[in-house]
Amino acid sequence: MTSRPSLSDSDHPTPSRSGNGFVKREILINGGPRETRVAILEDDRLVELLVDRPDHRRIVGDIYLGKVEAVLPGIQAAFVDIGHEKSAFLHASDLLEPDEDEEPGENGDEDEEAPPPQPPPGPDRSRRKRGNGDRPSGEFRQREVSGRKLPEISEILKKGQVLPVQVTKEPISTKGSRVTAQISLPGRFLVYMPYASRVGISRKIDNREQRARLREMVSGLLPEGAGGLIVRTVAEGVTEEHFRREITALLNQWKKIKRKQFYVRKAPALLQREASLTRGLIRDVFSDKVDSLFVDNRDVQQEILDYLDDVDPELKDRVKLYQGEMPLFDKYEIEGEISGLFRPRVDLPTGGSLVIQPTEALVSIDVNTGRYTGRKDPEKTILRTNLEAAREIARQLRLRDLGGIIVCDFIDMETRSNRDRVLQELRTHLGRDRARTRAMAVSELGMIEMTRQRIRPSLHATMTTDCPTCTGSGRVFRPEVVARRIERSLRRVGHAKREKALTLRLHPEVALYLLEEEAKLLPSVGRSIGVSLDTRDDPMMHLDEFRLMSRPSGRDVTEQYAVG
Repeated sequence: MTSRPSLSDSDHPTPSRSGNGFVKREILINGGPRETRVAILEDDRLVELLVDRPDHRRIVGDIYLGKVEAVLPGIQAAFVDIGHEKSAFLHASDLLEPDEDEEPGENGDEDEEAPPPQPPPGPDRSRRKRGNGDRPSGEFRQREVSGRKLPEISEILKKGQVLPVQVTKEPISTKGSRVTAQISLPGRFLVYMPYASRVGISRKIDNREQRARLREMVSGLLPEGAGGLIVRTVAEGVTEEHFRREITALLNQWKKIKRKQFYVRKAPALLQREASLTRGLIRDVFSDKVDSLFVDNRDVQQEILDYLDDVDPELKDRVKLYQGEMPLFDKYEIEGEISGLFRPRVDLPTGGSLVIQPTEALVSIDVNTGRYTGRKDPEKTILRTNLEAAREIARQLRLRDLGGIIVCDFIDMETRSNRDRVLQELRTHLGRDRARTRAMAVSELGMIEMTRQRIRPSLHATMTTDCPTCTGSGRVFRPEVVARRIERSLRRVGHAKREKALTLRLHPEVALYLLEEEAKLLPSVGRSIGVSLDTRDDPMMHLDEFRLMSRPSGRDVTEQYAVG
């Protein structure tokens, strides 16, 4: 594959080192009043696309004052009204606190080790009975860990109760958003968790001495009883003064939220809106591991520079304003790739292909060798195709933002070592994904089952809608099937004995089929049912659509007689 054109050799600092050597990383931002698009490139290949539009604003990270609408003890969950069309889902595990000796779990920020959360405030906390171990009233436990059971959610929440919650997953398909009561406020270097009690360190900081140093430094800066913190990956090498400034800013931000909550007269209400796509991306992704950032909008560039002034001035030199005549995404030759994201087939370099099919329950990915058959050793041919497929699958999952259960049907391999190589290749490239992923071992059928964290609907779901002709199935009835449906519908007309004359409107292709293949059908049916039939082709009709119009009134009677 040819590399993409470079804007200027001097614009690109030395590529950053990843776990597998040097990876060149770039961010492109195409900003406009109606849409902002962000492309993330690794080694000149598009790996992530983020789109933000005013009519479809992202809500993950927003904080609301919610009102409990229903408590469902059977599934240990509650539905909370946050002012959206559908109530938000709140599980008991997002309310509760682990025991003191429990290892911290993950919470929201994908790369981080979260401190244990304290119970969020609520008017019904005092109703909780004292449990084993003389636990104080109102203190709760988090997730079911090591076989310990969660308490009844009905003992914690009551219908009509008001509490602050934060969105962790956007509405997807027919489901509402998911929320947590364990609120977190992300900063550049730290994540502040007001209901937590300890300091956690990012799992990607693996040096023990560094972890201990950061924990000690940050713990000393956080006021006693103020909550907990997560030290983020980008915080390596950050000075104590940087931490002090950010802790102060995060504490002040939380005070504003609490102040707004106090003055809100009625729930539901929005308490805090998450940062814009651009600002959030700079906060969470743009670091010294990114070689350059190009933006084609001067206002967006200034917003980025102003933010970096406060948090990381050394990165300002990597932010470049693109002013070329050719659109930025065309310059990097990625518009074609973006268009391809909505097609199921993805071609591999050596001639194989992937077929990606999202369904309601899971995403299926099929690997095919295509025209690549190798020369002598079939196992080598299959291994090479599967390795290529593993790399491309990891990339496509990020690009299309596919989540949930994913089943990858690789080509069958005979040797265990080759299956392990493919699995390792997939896991290696999934390691670059910001979303949480888990790939299981290759099955005897050559399939890998995996999961990927789903925070928001995929690009396919947010940027497309069901086809009005096939209603999203991708299939329409053949002309001969439409002919049978018309015949059955006309038999109903004859049985009802209410119509004397009808006009049949149908698609030209179906009309041509009837004329060439079944020319005697309609005259014969018309005579047998005693109805005068007039046929009209209509290019505005869908291929498998037809209409029955009563004559002479012109009234549409299709719904009375049509059959499937």
